[in-house]
Amino acid sequence: MPPTKIDYKRELESASKGMILIHDPRLLIKLIVRSLVQKVHIQHAGMILYDPEKDSYVLSISHGEIGERIPEGLIRFSKTNPLVRLFIQKEYKYIFENRNAIVVEDINKLLWKESVISNGNGIKELLHSVSEQLPKLNAVACVPAYHQHMLLAILLLGEKHDGSRFDQEELDFFSALASDVAMAIRNAQLFEDLKREAERNRNLFIQTTIALGSAIEAKDAYTHGHTERVTKYALAIGRQMEASQAYNFPHKFFENLYIAGLLHDIGKIAVPETILSKQDKLTAEEYEIMKNHTTRGAEILAPLTGFEEVINGVKYHHERYDGKGYPEGLKGEGIPMIAAIIAVADTFDAMTTDRPYRKGFSKEKAIVEIKECIDKQFNRKPVDALAALFNKGEF
Repeated sequence: MPPTKIDYKRELESASKGMILIHDPRLLIKLIVRSLVQKVHIQHAGMILYDPEKDSYVLSISHGEIGERIPEGLIRFSKTNPLVRLFIQKEYKYIFENRNAIVVEDINKLLWKESVISNGNGIKELLHSVSEQLPKLNAVACVPAYHQHMLLAILLLGEKHDGSRFDQEELDFFSALASDVAMAIRNAQLFEDLKREAERNRNLFIQTTIALGSAIEAKDAYTHGHTERVTKYALAIGRQMEASQAYNFPHKFFENLYIAGLLHDIGKIAVPETILSKQDKLTAEEYEIMKNHTTRGAEILAPLTGFEEVINGVKYHHERYDGKGYPEGLKGEGIPMIAAIIAVADTFDAMTTDRPYRKGFSKEKAIVEIKECIDKQFNRKPVDALAALFNKGEF
């Protein structure tokens, strides 16, 4: 039974709409190639893609029947490769009457017509090399994809299952598809560039965060290592809560928890050193100044967009479950979980660390006292996670 007639206009519209939604270049190419094999009923399809880092072209995706596939990335083409050169120099324009497709059968026919290609610029040799190269790539036709006059990709098309040659309607479809593919690939590549740039900026921010954490500790000599330990404890507590299914954390929570842990005391930069380093009990006035470090920290971080959860951790890590904390007197589940976790980690480290005015508690005693403050000072979930980690010997 012959295959159903393909509505190429509809397929082109469908493909174009689908391509807009995909921002992963490799996935985009993979779907295009797979769709061609399945819908156009060809034995093999592939995509040669420009690699800007190496200024060359590489066979990125190859799809077809078993035995027809070519390993991804195995073949790389320089700009002097006959197939690439043919399309870069647009020599085919003079031969195929501006058709944006090359078919091996047509090339072989032209090679018999000396008059067509006797213009003295080496076209005959170039076409002969291309006609030999395409079968090695399991292709009987190829279509260039340009973006702003630059050759971005070459679509490779294998033989049709019924053995027939590609007709003009099919070649026109492939040409139009290649144009859309070029635009979609370029958009996807730009999106990837933006993601990489955002990731570089985020990594730079994290490095800056670590430096700020060091600056905090340099100002408060008695809490040396406190920031690093609180961050470590907070991450362990969060992971334990997740493992025990006590809480379902949103996307990127642990990265935000890491940053918030490092920055939870950043507001202390605005606290006078005389208060930070005071060995005696703070006066009521000094205590009020110290308490301001939570809001000052939030103010310092306020210009950062996309870090609301981090700011919540910094601002609210001294809130209490019973509503008697600061700066806003949040209560119960109204306290962001990121802050509730840091509160437990912060208290645990403070209790188990030696200070000039007292000896640190044992970890066991600290956990006992923290557990007694469940539903008063602390949310139960992070306290239970802390106790579970201690019982497992991880703290």
